[in-house]
Amino acid sequence: MRTTHRLLLGDARQLTGVETGSVQLIVTSPPYPMVQMWDEVFRALSPAAGAALDAGQGMACFEAQHQALDAVWAECARALCDGGFLCVNIGDATRSVDGEFCLYPNHARVLTAAMRLGLTPLPDILWRKPNNSPNKFMGSGTLPAGAYVTYEHEYVLILRKGGKRSFSKAEQARRAASAFFWEERNQWFSDLWADLPGADQRLLDPATRARSAAYPLELPYRLILMYSIEGDLVLDPFLGTGTTSAAALAAGRSSVGLDLDANLLALARARLLNARPWAEARAAARINDHRAWLHQRAAAGRPPGHVAEPLGLGVMTRQERQLRVTTPGRVWAEGEQVYAEHSPLPGELKEGSVASGADEAPKG
Repeated sequence: MRTTHRLLLGDARQLTGVETGSVQLIVTSPPYPMVQMWDEVFRALSPAAGAALDAGQGMACFEAQHQALDAVWAECARALCDGGFLCVNIGDATRSVDGEFCLYPNHARVLTAAMRLGLTPLPDILWRKPNNSPNKFMGSGTLPAGAYVTYEHEYVLILRKGGKRSFSKAEQARRAASAFFWEERNQWFSDLWADLPGADQRLLDPATRARSAAYPLELPYRLILMYSIEGDLVLDPFLGTGTTSAAALAAGRSSVGLDLDANLLALARARLLNARPWAEARAAARINDHRAWLHQRAAAGRPPGHVAEPLGLGVMTRQERQLRVTTPGRVWAEGEQVYAEHSPLPGELKEGSVASGADEAPKG
């Protein structure tokens, strides 16, 4: 199986090069309105947002910044196929404007915009990101009526275009091969993800901004396995350093990503070309974790009742019987595109195989 990965220089409000209905899954994280590091970005996108902020009008600025993003969600809805999913990582903002402290509910505003476009909201995920700073508490310290709750979570909003996706006969076979393990389902489809630390956001290239605001590679990797099948096309309209595309490559999906910054696209391209070690290690970890689960079941006298034929390993449900885990065996570039060839891993991994590969995400 071969996947294709396109990196486009462009504006997320106009997804030039992305055909209508061609995308099965979108995983993205936009600039967060009312977060200070994005002020200049929104000034460029919306003069009204900059004027409102200068005038100390926090809520007017909040709305103007979101209006600049509304066109992105409209383009995402256009690009999605019927039954396709939009997953948006977004955090609410807390900020003082003109001396008034306020919560700016970004997740609610994005949901409102998406629902106006006809997208269906589905149960979301709270991504808990504890802040260990000793100065994280806000307000009046230990005096009542002036202290504020510390915000230590972000949202992963999940929306669908139309009803449930229908699958052709060929897609049904790929869907069966794309099954996840029963125990993965129990972990991933929880509404609280507290096991994912934030990513290192420092950028070493002086031509780029100081921070990337990237999420950890595991976050889009899970979402891609949860909401797409092998060979699907995954879009990120705010590509940045390429985290979503790297996760798509690791998961055996094609990808397309856009960014306004050519320097970031260069980092994303390099990241894709060096994504194989993490992809191999993560695929092997899936198998090894499942083997550990099988040992626990056997020790408790509860062996599974089915077998995943491509792996030769016991599984819990009938839906897992065609489950396979793939990894990229070769990654290369031709012109502006990056390609990867994928092959399935065996259920029995020998010492020194990909199971002992790199355990860090490739640096962008």
